[in-house]
Amino acid sequence: MEIDDAIALIRDAVGTDSGVWADLGAGAGTFTRALAQTLGAGSTIYAVDADATAVAALHAWAKTSAMRVIPVRADFTRPLDLPGLGDGPLDGVLLANALHFVRDAESALTRLVQRLRVGGRIVVVEYDRRAPSRWVPYPIDVSYWPRLAAAAGLAGAAVTATIPSAYSGVLYAGAARRM
Repeated sequence: MEIDDAIALIRDAVGTDSGVWADLGAGAGTFTRALAQTLGAGSTIYAVDADATAVAALHAWAKTSAMRVIPVRADFTRPLDLPGLGDGPLDGVLLANALHFVRDAESALTRLVQRLRVGGRIVVVEYDRRAPSRWVPYPIDVSYWPRLAAAAGLAGAAVTATIPSAYSGVLYAGAARRM
């Protein structure tokens, strides 16, 4: 996916306020870069991935970014210790093509919601109507997103954008807030 496509997909879900965000399952950073171009000046982004190679790529890019980006090697399905933040609250969490790798998405999302400040938001990027596969083992189609968000303690779940996927089907961005 090109950065401009990623920005278009998440822009309305993320908003342009400044804040402290975590991009969980960041990979090599396509959506981290999009988040950096979407958030307001002075923001901090924790780019979290379990893969050492991905985190190394994030470190290399973070050195050139105008935004404060802190790469972290960690598994987001476990309690997160974010350097300089500890267990402090986040303004937002982005899970772009990441939550569909988690068998128990509801439990993982519920734990992540506890890391959000009141009014903070969770943004997901997922495939709509995708059959399970090794690349998307636990699909979260668009009709399930509002129920999943509510079960995790979020309110106002909505789909903010969709784009055709290069791998067939449709990608959607969904957002919800901690109330």
